[in-house]
Amino acid sequence: MTQAPSVAAGKAFSRAQTDDPVNRETHDFYPTWPAATRALLTVERFDGAIWEPACGDGAMSTVLADAGYSVISTDLIDRGFGEPDRDFLMEWAPRAPNIVTNPPFRWAMQFIDRALMLTTGKVVMFLRLAFLEGVERGAWFPGTPLARVYVMSRRVPMGRGKIAGEAEGHGVIAFAWFVWDHAHSGPPALFFLDWKSA
Repeated sequence: MTQAPSVAAGKAFSRAQTDDPVNRETHDFYPTWPAATRALLTVERFDGAIWEPACGDGAMSTVLADAGYSVISTDLIDRGFGEPDRDFLMEWAPRAPNIVTNPPFRWAMQFIDRALMLTTGKVVMFLRLAFLEGVERGAWFPGTPLARVYVMSRRVPMGRGKIAGEAEGHGVIAFAWFVWDHAHSGPPALFFLDWKSA
């Protein structure tokens, strides 16, 4: 029997809110919807090159390069794009003044800490909005130069292991762009960003 759309959507939403090791994509590979990256570029500019250290199949790197930025693309896994076999958490040499990526969520804090150590400009991460939650992160955030959070006011389609198709509808998880800026001091500012209108 086919489930009613509202029931199926409710189950998908429920799965998205909990850790689901059976259905979770290996290495947390959920390519970023290109329009979400294009929306970021309407509100943020970068001085110098950008390193995308979890480039996957190039979904984000391609948008950044199309906007005129010099992009260095690396990844732990070979997905046919960029330089493979590069474990970002083991990197010690800076490769660009800025880092923009959609990191594996389970290692997001480690990615951010490493990125802040390796950059002099901006560190921008596409993360679940729920990244703002948690006692550990609540104690950690004030020690970082988090400057801006852009909440995606329209849910972003995210495909498991591939770019989501238009026919797959909107995503079920709230996402945001988190921007750390080495030149920033003080509390972060909150904004709302609609990938469709941007």
